[in-house]
Order: sequence, then C-alpha cells, then structure tokens
Amino acid sequence: MRPPPWLGSGTLGRDLALAAASLAGGLVLYSLGWQPQVRPNTGVPSALFLPPLLVMCAAVGMRRVAPRASLAVGTGALVVDTALGNSLGTILVYTQVLYDACVYGPPRLWRWLLRVTIGLSLLGAVVGVVSLDNWRGVTIGVLVVLAGLLPVLTGISVRQYRDQAAAERARAEQTARLVELDRRQAVSAERARMARELHDVVANHLSAVAIHATAVLSVPGLDRGQVTSALHVIRESSVQGLAEMRQMIEVLREPATGDGPAGDGPAVPEVVTARLAEADGLVERIQAAGLAVRVRTDGTPGPLPVGVDLAAYRIVQESLTNALKHGTGEAELTIAYRPAEVVVTVENPVRVPGGGVPGAGAGLIGMRERVTLLAGRFTAGPRDGRWQVRATLPTGQGG
Repeated sequence: MRPPPWLGSGTLGRDLALAAASLAGGLVLYSLGWQPQVRPNTGVPSALFLPPLLVMCAAVGMRRVAPRASLAVGTGALVVDTALGNSLGTILVYTQVLYDACVYGPPRLWRWLLRVTIGLSLLGAVVGVVSLDNWRGVTIGVLVVLAGLLPVLTGISVRQYRDQAAAERARAEQTARLVELDRRQAVSAERARMARELHDVVANHLSAVAIHATAVLSVPGLDRGQVTSALHVIRESSVQGLAEMRQMIEVLREPATGDGPAGDGPAVPEVVTARLAEADGLVERIQAAGLAVRVRTDGTPGPLPVGVDLAAYRIVQESLTNALKHGTGEAELTIAYRPAEVVVTVENPVRVPGGGVPGAGAGLIGMRERVTLLAGRFTAGPRDGRWQVRATLPTGQGG
C-alpha cells in the first residue's frame, strides 16, 4: 500500500508523524511507570517527566526544516530530563534527534557532534571509574556510547551514503548532458559535411549548365552545330550531377545493419567516391564547358587516404568551376605528390569586376573546411594578377 501524499518522503507530514509516533512510544513507557530510569527513588513526581518528552518530540518534528534548532531544543529537553533523573523514553527519542541532526544538518554540525560524543563517552567512562572506584564504572561511558555516539555514527554513515548517491546522480546527469552535446556536435558536423557535398555535387554541375544555357540564349545567330554542342555539355553536366546526387542518396539511405556473416560488422554500401585519380575526367568535362585547362603533375601518383582523396578531388572541382564562372577562359592545374602530403594548386586570370556568374562564396568556405578537417593548409586569393587556390593535404605516409 502506498502512503498518502502528505506522508511522502521529505514532507513535513512525515516528520510530524514520526514525532507523534515517538510521543506515543514515550507515553507507553510513562504509563508503565518507568520513571526515572538512571537514578531511581529521587522523589520527583513522574508527571514532571512529561514536559521534556513533549519538547523532545517537538524537536523531532523540526528535524528537516531546522536541524540546528531541533538539536538545541532536544539537548535542552535532555538536560532537564537528566536533572530530574532520566526517563528511558526521552533518551530514546533523543537518539533520533542526534541521528537527524547528522543526516539533515550542515557538515560542520555532524563533525562537531562526533567530537563531542566521543569526548563525552571517554569522560563518562573516566568519571564512572573514579566515582565508583571500580572498573565497572566504565558502564557510564558505554551508556553514552549507545545513546550518543552510536546514533551519530549511524547518521554520518547514512549522510555519506546519500551524499555519494547525489554525487553519482549529478555525475550521471553531467554525462548525459555531455552525450547530448556530443550528439548535437556530431549532427552539426554531419550537416556541414552534407552541405559541402551537396554544394560540390549540385552547384558545380549546375554552374556549367547555367553558363552554356546563358550562352545559347544571349548569343544571337548560333548555328545548329554550336547549339548542339552546348546542349551536349548541358546534358553531360546534368547527367553527371544526377549520378553523383544518386550516389549520395544511396549512401544516406543504406541501412547500418549487417546482413553478412557474423563478425563482419555493419554492412557498408559499396559506393565508389570521387578520387583525385579521376581528375582527368573532371578536366575533360570542364574543358567541354569552355575552360582551357593546363594540367601538370609533379611526383609519382600513389594511393591516398579516402578523406584526402575525396577532399583533393572536390577542391579541384570547385576551383575549376570558379575559374569557369569568374575567370577569362583558362586555368592551370598543378597536382604535386610529395612523401607526406599532396598539394593541389589552381590558378586562373581574374575577370574584370562585374563579369561572370554571381556566387555566394560557399565554395571557398567549403574548401577551407575540408582542408581544416584534415589538418592541412589552405590559401585562396589574388597573386600576381591571377587568382590562386592552393591546398596542402597531409597523407600521413611520410617517413
């Protein structure tokens, strides 16, 4: 059975219920005539033991809202009860007050209580032995340990367990926040990567289409052969763009579940990504679009890491497309293979301001991001009257 809401954990109703239960237990002991307990036959009327019991139970009711006040009120009631002769019920309720002060009070309070109860236990043992002139007087110290030190030690243990549990919860929440932050960063990085790929796949091919379509529409008197040539370039660029777009969509739609033999891991789509070795085909398409490209290769071509291979190809593609859009109709491509890096350089004359197809500048940003992710170096800008794009990509293969 579930307790009513007003008796839930951490509520004032539960504290008051505990105080009422303590009072009921004390009254049962009182009705049995067990007063006083420690010093019998003192001649004190038993009714005088009820006020300290009531005050002690009130201190229990304040255990959570005011632990310091609860300890002070309970200690005062115990002093009065001790002066009367000590009743068992009041002493037992005081152990609850000590326990609650250690659990709900500030850290300084339980440290202070631990020192005081240890000191009183030792003092009680010494006083008992001296006053009774017998080693059995140590029993007074034992009583202080049972009624004072033991509740304090129990409360400290529970307090430390709760503090540790709270720290673990906080650590778990922090870990969850870090995981969520990592997830958001991964999503953001993936979105940026997809934006770069979409720009390279779509914008470059559509730029060639736009240039030739503009030429067909703006130049009057084109013969059938020139129109056919321009339409062939437009068709080839469109087909190539659609093929690369379809390739990206297949990668994104491929389920990450392994259907192969056990231990083979998740199934990876066998999609051939763009590579620097395919730059010749790219140059041919750009030349067909109207850009005269001179290609120079330094060093011996070799296998490159997948990320470097794709980034180099996209940089060549974007740079040549920019040269087609904003240049004067010619460009120079240099690919240098070095022991620990590959260097891609594209140079072209700069067209007069206001000419060419307008751009948003996303191409340069995407190229710079690609190089930065690979810990390379990237520069782009005017140089000796020409526009130069230079990307240095480390391959990690140097000795």
